[in-house]
Amino acid sequence: MQNLNKCIQNLLLAFVMSCSMTALYSPTPYSWMKVEIFNIPVMFIILFPLTLLISENVRSSFKKVLKFQERKDQRPMWQVGIGMIFFFAQVGAIEVFFRSLMSYNLGGMPLYLVFAFINAFLLTVIYEEIFYKNLSKNTIKSK
Repeated sequence: MQNLNKCIQNLLLAFVMSCSMTALYSPTPYSWMKVEIFNIPVMFIILFPLTLLISENVRSSFKKVLKFQERKDQRPMWQVGIGMIFFFAQVGAIEVFFRSLMSYNLGGMPLYLVFAFINAFLLTVIYEEIFYKNLSKNTIKSK
């Protein structure tokens, strides 16, 4: 189960990194960056396997920088990390694959950011129930 957790996190991180690079360089005047195969940008297709190779190292370096293993209670940091991965994966998918959905807004706030935030919160709760097993089992003791 732990390997599946790592695999999902690495896939999502690779997706986030490749979407970020694709969205960053797609408005450039170079025509080859706008080429798509089955509505998937070629740049994304090239970057995804490359970022998949480094995603484990990126994840490990974030854990070292944030001193994840040294924390007494790792749960809050774990929740923030997973939530951010889910949020940025959804935002990246909109920015690369569904740019037409970026025009809608809710009182000045882009609607895709609102939905991504709500979905990331729900996905974090669901993901935690499935994969996070290091929760301390505190039982209520009555005196």
